[in-house]
Amino acid sequence: MQAELLVIADQTLMAERQKWLAGLGQERRLSENTVEAYERDTRQFLAFLTGHLGGPAGLSDIHSLRPADLRAFLAARRRDGMGARSLGRSLAGLRSFLRYLERKGLANAAGASAVRSPKQPKSLPKPLSDGQAITVVSHDAQLHEEAWIAARDAAVLSLLYGCGLRISEALDMKPEDIHPSATSLRVTGKGSKTRLVPLLAIVIDAVEKYRALCPYHLEAGSPLFRGARGGKLQAAIIQREMQKLRGALGLPDSATPHALRHSFATHLLAGGGDLRTIQELLGHASLSTTQVYTGVDSARLLEVYDRAHPRA
Repeated sequence: MQAELLVIADQTLMAERQKWLAGLGQERRLSENTVEAYERDTRQFLAFLTGHLGGPAGLSDIHSLRPADLRAFLAARRRDGMGARSLGRSLAGLRSFLRYLERKGLANAAGASAVRSPKQPKSLPKPLSDGQAITVVSHDAQLHEEAWIAARDAAVLSLLYGCGLRISEALDMKPEDIHPSATSLRVTGKGSKTRLVPLLAIVIDAVEKYRALCPYHLEAGSPLFRGARGGKLQAAIIQREMQKLRGALGLPDSATPHALRHSFATHLLAGGGDLRTIQELLGHASLSTTQVYTGVDSARLLEVYDRAHPRA
């Protein structure tokens, strides 16, 4: 490998690169896999730059790098089949190397900072199956020894799956927001956008069971869901309890509190719900967000089109 590197860059530049790579593991304590990826990315970049310049790259070439040079490299890697995530990592590695050289007065990293990272595909949690979701929100499945905390966790998780709430939306609920006789729930989500979602009887039952057992006075205007010491319940606590449930129930790592919201949308879609309604229930500003979030593919969209369009 070293012989190959001497061809694509002069010895001074390669020596600085080796110092930078050594520092990544020793000083910044990056993982071995990350260091290996950065080594590979910078090697590929220097090979590209050598072809771009017509000769082995040197520090003077690195110092005069333009954003166009970096964009050309990323475009070449994309043509070779590299995905957006790998391109983003590659650019991050190059920026790190150039900033290292800049601190030593050997390069200018402004060009790398001016290049925007490739847009990353949205990564969404996988939905739970119907049976898994129902088990997770069950009071009997909760693991905490204190009955009121087990009831609290079941109520919060029931809101996530039964109403499709974000965890922050559920934890922002106040006692007066959920009435025992209500059939819908008013939710204030991102951007202070308000929406109405159906409130299932089983969700109300879970909340009322929690109210009856909660040792704290739940006055109007205060948080509905409380932590063990009486303060507002924090999302990290629910996430930790969900982690325990994964171990106890043999669920995959993808079974998170947010996966219950994803399951809500996915199960509605599988049951014949239309995208526009699901968009409203989730509180998404655009339908395109709902399409990605619920994992809608072209076959599903064509199926809906064929069934619903008058001329299909």
